[in-house]
Amino acid sequence: MKVQATLMEKMKKETLHMTLLDPNKQAPEMAARITSEACQLGTDAIMVGGSTGVTQENLDATVLAIRKQVDVPVIYFPSGAHAISPHADAIYFMSMLNSRNVEMVSRQQMKGAPIVRKLGLEPISMGYLIVAPGMKVGEVGEADCIPRDRPDIAVAYALSAQYLGMQSVYLEAGSGAPQHVPEDMIRAVRSAIDVPLLVGGGIRDAEAAARVKKAGANIVVTGTIVENGNYRERLGSIIRAVKD
Repeated sequence: MKVQATLMEKMKKETLHMTLLDPNKQAPEMAARITSEACQLGTDAIMVGGSTGVTQENLDATVLAIRKQVDVPVIYFPSGAHAISPHADAIYFMSMLNSRNVEMVSRQQMKGAPIVRKLGLEPISMGYLIVAPGMKVGEVGEADCIPRDRPDIAVAYALSAQYLGMQSVYLEAGSGAPQHVPEDMIRAVRSAIDVPLLVGGGIRDAEAAARVKKAGANIVVTGTIVENGNYRERLGSIIRAVKD
């Protein structure tokens, strides 16, 4: 069964959790250790990617190290067409719809599409929406960040993603964001679209994860908390909150 089909089947029963690892933030061996522990705690898939510093070398090494340790899907979360790993199980083939730069909306996708086809990677199309403050990904992506008090803008973008045929929508506050995506925005988007909704950025504890889940996220993504050490107890509590 393909990755998206597997995830969709699991989403019929529960909210999912994904652990995001940046190959530029730790050695491949450490990434493998972190993801092994995350899987023991119940994470449903591993996302690999980052806004800056991702190379073909550190991407491939990280994905290969992770795949030796886990049996959940490993999904590449790309920063561009310059590095695409053939060792991932799938790739989020995404468009940053609220970028001011057409490079992020469609040109990187044009450059990457033939590579994805040649490698035989499963593409999972995604409308990627940056919510204020946006952090580094908003800066690098030249995003007109969706204001936190404008759920109507998020809804309009999310609907456009669905109507363009995208398989998922991701509301992203940015890695290390001081606050996660507002709950009223999550609720509004969830009520408007029929495709899976991912939410990430600023989710640091179980209480935040529970609020994001209750607001309507189908997939809760956490990343920064595993970069700083002593993460096991906190990650475990977040995954339990997502699953309860």
